[in-house]
Amino acid sequence: MNLRHLTFRLLEVYVTVVRTGSVTAAARQLHLTQPTVSQQLKRLAETVGEPLFEAHSAVTELTDAGRELYRTALDVTGRFADFQDYLAELHGGQRGRFSIALVNTAQYVLPKLLGPYSRAFPDVDMTVEIGNRQQLMERFERQLDDIYVFSHPPSLEQAHAARFLRNPLVMIAPAQHPLAQQDVVTLDELLQERLLLREPGSATRMLFESWLQGQGAQWSHGLQMASNGAIRVGVASGMGVAVVSRHVLPASHPGIAILPVEGFPIESHWHFIIRRDRRLPHAARGFLEYAAGSLEQCLPAEYLCNEVSELFNQTTAGVH
Repeated sequence: MNLRHLTFRLLEVYVTVVRTGSVTAAARQLHLTQPTVSQQLKRLAETVGEPLFEAHSAVTELTDAGRELYRTALDVTGRFADFQDYLAELHGGQRGRFSIALVNTAQYVLPKLLGPYSRAFPDVDMTVEIGNRQQLMERFERQLDDIYVFSHPPSLEQAHAARFLRNPLVMIAPAQHPLAQQDVVTLDELLQERLLLREPGSATRMLFESWLQGQGAQWSHGLQMASNGAIRVGVASGMGVAVVSRHVLPASHPGIAILPVEGFPIESHWHFIIRRDRRLPHAARGFLEYAAGSLEQCLPAEYLCNEVSELFNQTTAGVH
């Protein structure tokens, strides 16, 4: 590889193509023409001396050399972004940028932390992405974000996780349902009901199905719904019962009752997760530090499990 021909712009174009998944999207984001982006990719491959993308495949299917170059390019471009933030701080004000990706259920809680943080650091450019667990796993694999929030962290060597909030899963039913009048509800009784459930890829669904498997049971009568909000409305309307995070239920939830089911709630936790193999931007480290000291003021005390300082300390130890 001839390093003299490897420029920062080539790396920037390459990172953008891999992140967006297409030459067209990258050209639009970089304000370049498609032929210019394609020519830059060709020049980069010639400079490296190895193919970067698998033959006859989409640009997101990288070769081994392409994956290694992507990790290197992320580190290089990220360090320059961090240096730009450092220069901004020298001239006063907390600045920078980072991206955080949340599982769907966390959007009911995290804004209570993100809002105060944004007010305290108005010059930090924070991007928030929301999706189900499967979608966040895909983002994690493509290294599209700096911080991730999962209720069930990926069991991958690159994942470094710290718990910050309990996320109990509860069984809900219409308030007037006969089961809602009982002191204890058995699993056999529940299996007679229609279950409203999220799409495959949802962490809540995955955890509940794992719990069912542990009980040696299988639910045969189910109806898939698109969101937690739709499930709440469906349950209140008498369409069936459902398992949801306790946090998606408002303090007052008319038309809905939490059932006293044996073995419930199913305990889980939300985690902040970063990649061990990726440089964490200055602003992202600042957010973790803020979270470590502010969770008690921002989130419900009864659910707190604040281990963020351990994550922050190990993160900063690894980047200095």
